Amino acid sequence: MKEVFARLTSDFLSTILFAALYFSTGNIGLATSVAIVGAIGQIVYARRRGRELGFMTWASLALVIVLGTATLLINDPRFVMAKPAIAHFAVGAIMLKRGWMLRYLPPLVVETIPEYVTGAGYAWAALMFALGCGTIAVAVTGDLELWAFYVSFVAVGAKIAAFAVQYVVFRLAITSRLRAARA
Repeated sequence: MKEVFARLTSDFLSTILFAALYFSTGNIGLATSVAIVGAIGQIVYARRRGRELGFMTWASLALVIVLGTATLLINDPRFVMAKPAIAHFAVGAIMLKRGWMLRYLPPLVVETIPEYVTGAGYAWAALMFALGCGTIAVAVTGDLELWAFYVSFVAVGAKIAAFAVQYVVFRLAITSRLRAARA
């Protein structure tokens, strides 16, 4: 669970930096610039630690730079506000691949309830698309406070809730199957 929260924090660090600085200073330029520098800093830090960087990491950096630059040039925060939606759509598209969850689960789960794993994978994809649509709907309003609440609490909370539901469903299904197999 600790690793899940660390991954979420890492994935949303530039968004967190942007929101925190914007709300504390009211300066879009400063908040956007720090978010861009923060994203670049994450890449440099990961490379120095010898970590392999996947496509999504590079795509996220590109989005932060492109959308952040657009925000700075036009002085409109909606470009930066759209970044989490694009990330959600990209992740959702990746999650449409059948069996994507298999490598993240223990063998007991994969062997005992493979159909649940497939269904959960598609449910996660649907959640990502729904969160992306919600992010865009909130970003279009231009209300930074509403957007910050949405990406910080609604989107993160939905993922945590989905993880908890998945854990309980998987646990109950495995227990049921193992009991039935013993009987």
